[in-house]
Amino acid sequence: MLSDVPQTTKSPAPDARRRTASEARPRPRIHRAWIVAAVTFVTIIGGAAFNSLPGLLIDPLHTEFDWSRGEIGLAVSVDMALYGLTAPFAAALMDRFGIRRVVVVALSAVAAGALASVWMTAAWQLLIYWGVLVGLGSGSMAMAFSATVTNRWFVARRGLVTGILTAAGASGQLVFLPLCAWIVDRHGWRPASVTVALAALAVVPFVWFLMRDHPADVGLAPYGGEYADKPTPARGAASRTLRILFDAARTGPFWLLAGTFAICGASTNGLIRTHFVPSAHDHGMPITAAASLLAVIGIFDIIGTIFSGWLTDRFDARRLLAVYYALRGISLLFLPMLMAPTVHPPMVFFIVFYGLDWVATVPPTLALCREQYGEDSAIVFGWVLASHQVGAALVAFLGGVARDHFGSYDMVWYASGAMCATAALMALVIRRSPAAAVVL
Repeated sequence: MLSDVPQTTKSPAPDARRRTASEARPRPRIHRAWIVAAVTFVTIIGGAAFNSLPGLLIDPLHTEFDWSRGEIGLAVSVDMALYGLTAPFAAALMDRFGIRRVVVVALSAVAAGALASVWMTAAWQLLIYWGVLVGLGSGSMAMAFSATVTNRWFVARRGLVTGILTAAGASGQLVFLPLCAWIVDRHGWRPASVTVALAALAVVPFVWFLMRDHPADVGLAPYGGEYADKPTPARGAASRTLRILFDAARTGPFWLLAGTFAICGASTNGLIRTHFVPSAHDHGMPITAAASLLAVIGIFDIIGTIFSGWLTDRFDARRLLAVYYALRGISLLFLPMLMAPTVHPPMVFFIVFYGLDWVATVPPTLALCREQYGEDSAIVFGWVLASHQVGAALVAFLGGVARDHFGSYDMVWYASGAMCATAALMALVIRRSPAAAVVL
């Protein structure tokens, strides 16, 4: 009888089962991509906490150890250079080993460097702890990390998300600068360094339990896109990173993007973040007041960067960059005239203006990388970011040398303003589409 015959059915293929399960699963009110973006935001804040310290510690380290500002600036410059040079390799390592593992190791390296610096007694130790350990760790959570998360988890609202994640660094500055300035002023620089180490370690559980490497890990499509299987982990991270660099370096847009971003780093991280506080202190302003002004830059940086991401979704990224660099250069030319023992309205206007422009360059730069280099854009952006940090490193070092030689920072402000004008012109000649990228 037919009833005695065992009935068998063919099981669906694994990919079909995965798609069926994802289609049957009720759609959450908040897409998981926004949760991942929120964890990324918090991670960048924790990793960027150490970036708040160098400008605050130049004078205390100079006083306690009698190290020159050039020696201290050299350690800061190594940190900034490694921050940039690590970024493209970190993006490739995230493709190979996953975002969570790379970021947890990076946070641990930042914490180790910040904590070890408490016991340093020689300038070479400053170079190792601040320069190498913190540089490698923070570089692994640089803007290439943001680019990787954005590319994987978002199709819609990429410009906006890029702006929000870029603003995380400014948010860290907003949180930690006043706190660290108060700690340095009341208790010395060592407790401030310990505070930064604890902040980095506090983020680790959030990354491990809430971060996911790819939308397919939770059976979802990226926000605004269609479901796609998780790609096979890419092997040969270092060779792939170098190959993408060599391919990109044969195109004109890469050098224009790298050049403009090098000037961006020189005029922000290398200049203002490192030397604004000691420069203001040279004019009689208390360290806590100068640090508070940098924190205000962080407030308006968040607004400016998110607004820049919104603009990038709607306007020509090249023209946005030209406007940003031109306005930044003009403001730097006026800064030496604004330095005074107290905070006055023209200085407040500069801080607000500069804050709005601080990293507003990131969303249009990343958009141009994505337009020119497609799937490799995160790694290409990592190399462009490396140029940003090399520019920052040079000015962090040379700014200290200039201060030792000339007795003031005025020459550094004027030179940086002129460089920003050059960056504005460079941005305008970047070609629009990949097809227009001319092989050199």
